[in-house]
Amino acid sequence: MDVMKRLENRQEVLWLNPGWESMKPRSVVDGYGFVPIKAAQNRMMRFIRYIARAFPETEKRAGVIESSLIEIPHMRQWLNECGASIKGRLFLKDDAHLPIAGSVKARGGIHEVMKIAEYVGQKEDKLWPADDYTKIDSDEFRQMYSRYTIQVGSTGNLGISIGRMAARLGFRAIVHMSSDAKQWKKDLLRSEGVIVKEYQGDYSEAVAAGRRESASDERSFFVDDENSEELFFGYATAALRVKAQLRRLKIRADGEHPLFLYLPCGVGGAPGGITFGFRQMFGDHAHCFFAEPVEAPCFLLGMASGKGSDICVQDIGLTGKTMADGLAVARASSFSCARMKKMMSGAFTVADEKMALYQKKIRDLEKIRLEPSACAGFEGLLLASEYQSNEDGKRGDVWKEYIESHGLTPFLDQATHIVWGTGGGLMPEE
Repeated sequence: MDVMKRLENRQEVLWLNPGWESMKPRSVVDGYGFVPIKAAQNRMMRFIRYIARAFPETEKRAGVIESSLIEIPHMRQWLNECGASIKGRLFLKDDAHLPIAGSVKARGGIHEVMKIAEYVGQKEDKLWPADDYTKIDSDEFRQMYSRYTIQVGSTGNLGISIGRMAARLGFRAIVHMSSDAKQWKKDLLRSEGVIVKEYQGDYSEAVAAGRRESASDERSFFVDDENSEELFFGYATAALRVKAQLRRLKIRADGEHPLFLYLPCGVGGAPGGITFGFRQMFGDHAHCFFAEPVEAPCFLLGMASGKGSDICVQDIGLTGKTMADGLAVARASSFSCARMKKMMSGAFTVADEKMALYQKKIRDLEKIRLEPSACAGFEGLLLASEYQSNEDGKRGDVWKEYIESHGLTPFLDQATHIVWGTGGGLMPEE
């Protein structure tokens, strides 16, 4: 009840997941395990030669859609000057600069479009997994795909991911965008031949409209951000890549070297998928916290209330309005909520003005461009100390409870903290 009151009052709050369960790597949980993550990874690898040809910006990574894991010591120093007392090392997972989409949505969104492209190719008897996928980059395939439509509802970043990939393949691409979406994202999509439909309402209205329109066309595929398994497991592949990056940096993640992740959260598919992947890779040694705006904490609300997607932020008097358009979601993903009951460590809220400050500081101190929503995770670093608390001490007390209950106190000096930079790489300079 204390958490619910603080959410209603737009106070920043830290919530711990009472349903968290211990699990070993590659455990099967509620029927889901490592297999769909590996399948998503394999699908992405089948497309890499096509991606390298169709998107020249991916050539230097040979068509692999991946971002850097960057240590940010200047940001760490500034946060400590603000009272964070960060122990261990601090990194940014720079998904803001993932190619094609410029956000974390590149993995999940592009993966789902790949799945649809494979399905259509097999249906038309033109594409099979053993083929050389560079043949997709042809007028024959673009003409075939042009007879089909891919639609999605979005506040911006998922729309860019789905729209750009679908249009490049030749599909008729439609993105249903809520009022929260930034104009530059709409302009970018339209410049690449994507049909953008705008709505005065929020994200849920855009999704519902897209779902209805797609259902009326038998050749249309709807990418359902609220319920999609293909998006979820596409996001989960990030854990395989980060595990390899940590290995190259000779960084351990085990009982004596805890790994903390701070994941900006909108509808919950991306942070949910990433969390699922990390628990599959690292088991109990990955501690995953979701970050949400004080006006749009839909996932925290759904999990803390126990109602999942059956409650929205307007039900408790919040507006859902935030400068962090990627996080401006009123109702959580039911699929992700169900998967996270045993996996996520907790969630916290952050005020818009703090996201703006973090955005400015990482640009000034580390020369990295992020959009506001991508900076929400930095608030977690102000929680990541047993000494840090807000005006009434409650967030600090909750964090200390988590650290002590997991037996982490002796190992904080050896911890690795990763803030997920979820978007902003395609922002116009102005």
